[in-house]
Amino acid sequence: MTTLTAPATPDHADCMRRAAAVELMIFDVDGVLTDGRVYFGAEGEMLKAFNILDGQGIKLLQRAGIRTALITGRRSPMVARRAAELGIDHVAQGIGDKRAALDTLLAECGLTPAQAGHMGDDWPDLPVMCCVGFAACPANAHAAVAARAHFRTARSGGHGAVRDVCDLLLQARGVYDTLLDAYCRPGAGDGAQR
Repeated sequence: MTTLTAPATPDHADCMRRAAAVELMIFDVDGVLTDGRVYFGAEGEMLKAFNILDGQGIKLLQRAGIRTALITGRRSPMVARRAAELGIDHVAQGIGDKRAALDTLLAECGLTPAQAGHMGDDWPDLPVMCCVGFAACPANAHAAVAARAHFRTARSGGHGAVRDVCDLLLQARGVYDTLLDAYCRPGAGDGAQR
């Protein structure tokens, strides 16, 4: 039996090489784009909270030409709405077999697994994370997931972890400073919802 401890420090050069190859970044939702908690209202409605930093990061990826997708095990109208606000092209909800969803998505996009990245936080994400070229997880991911990630963020899911990954991808692609400089000019910003 393997004893799980803190993950080994990943090789930074390998992490950046893998990140630079990403043409499609896929995110889990619960525990990644949210803090993993699910709130139920008095009428039984489910509520989720999303972080604006993460939304801006996703918009920046799209500006840099990196496609974005969600693959999540739960089904929620809030996820569909948030994905629409952010312009996320590919949204797969209620997915039991995330690896099969990945295969379908890659075929639709004409990409190989090496050109895809995935960010997950728990065991259901492992079939995708262990297949793609770049795997990331939030700081509070399950130890088995963290041990298999190429990049572990400093922040927890729902608290800017997605933004950490987006910034890394932009740096690996060599466009981070160019995008940042564009926002520093008067009248900058795209005005899009984040």
